Amino acid sequence: MQQTTGLILSGGGARAAYQVGVLAAIGRMRREAGVAHGNPYPVISGTSAGAINAAFLASNADRFDEALQDLVCVWRHFQVEQVYRSDVLGMIRSGARWLSLLSLGWLLAQKKLRPKSLLNNDPLSELLAQHIDFQRLPHLLEQGHLRALAITASSYSTGEHVTFYDSCHPVTPWVRNQRLAQHCRLTHDHLLASSAIPFIFPATRLDGPQGVAYFGDGSMRQTAPISPAIHLGASKILVVGAGRMLEPPKKSQEEPTYPSLAHIAGHALSSIFLDSLAVDVERMQRINQTLELIPEEKRHTTHLRPVQLLLIAPSQRLDAIAAKHADALPNTVKSLLRTMGASTSSDAGQGQGFGLGQGNALVSYLLFEGAYTQELMALGESDAQAQQEEIYKFFGWAGK
Repeated sequence: MQQTTGLILSGGGARAAYQVGVLAAIGRMRREAGVAHGNPYPVISGTSAGAINAAFLASNADRFDEALQDLVCVWRHFQVEQVYRSDVLGMIRSGARWLSLLSLGWLLAQKKLRPKSLLNNDPLSELLAQHIDFQRLPHLLEQGHLRALAITASSYSTGEHVTFYDSCHPVTPWVRNQRLAQHCRLTHDHLLASSAIPFIFPATRLDGPQGVAYFGDGSMRQTAPISPAIHLGASKILVVGAGRMLEPPKKSQEEPTYPSLAHIAGHALSSIFLDSLAVDVERMQRINQTLELIPEEKRHTTHLRPVQLLLIAPSQRLDAIAAKHADALPNTVKSLLRTMGASTSSDAGQGQGFGLGQGNALVSYLLFEGAYTQELMALGESDAQAQQEEIYKFFGWAGK
């Protein structure tokens, strides 16, 4: 029986460049193995920045290899200005105004003065419109180039986690505790909602399962990130993470200092983006191990099935890499981060430029600059190369 391969791309802002490096390395291995062209991931599921990568590939499933090279090019030449406004006027209207109003709390009662987010992501909306054509998706699904695409977001109105999906075959929307699914025609608004990092980017209004609501980043309250691909028919799944699961532990300071706002924000985002995927991977591995202990003739009574899983995640700390390249941020963004408590640190910045000290985790999500994204892609390629034998085995390629 032929298996259906699913691809899970997690969230993480600028950290999602790592995913592109991993996929580029796998694409190269695929060509070296002499495998026929076409889309190797019939089911694609993404969250936050991973949803943007997922949608880009899915909307070009009929030219997957070329699309992957295009995606590499986009991430290789990224600039902050393509994602959020960093000019003086733009920062005044968003970040600086937000921080100023915090010190004048009584003004926040005036609804017209309430800021929506720390940063203005209008440039991201333009970037998505330029590179992702959702009008192609129905045709690609109908022609069999793609089986399903899923994009996740979190409803601020109901507190539920929602997976929006489109598929070539009927799939009954699933309902779990605090998790819902909705079949629909996917749009750029779904991507803006899924990638709306809390506090950083504004929420997006969508028509959800419970009616119209405002949605934010899909990594929030995401307890089972692997689940959508399984519901949509994947029988084996490649998971590309964006940190923490395989990276070396962070060395603790001898004398801890009180965390800054930037440090707390980075810690919170890491919890949102990284923890649930690690837990879900462990859960899936335990289920597979348990099913192996059950005789095959009795497995059908469990309503569970084994799912082959391959995990590729960073072998280095991405916040440490971000600290090396933080000086590439526009001066306006660096000033905003310093206001939030990110300060010059010889430990983080090697004695030069803009060191982030406690704030390097936060910057690892916001550093959409080529020097940083290129190093993340190179790390992704290196980590994938280190797992070449497992990758060949996962895809069933001969030669390794």
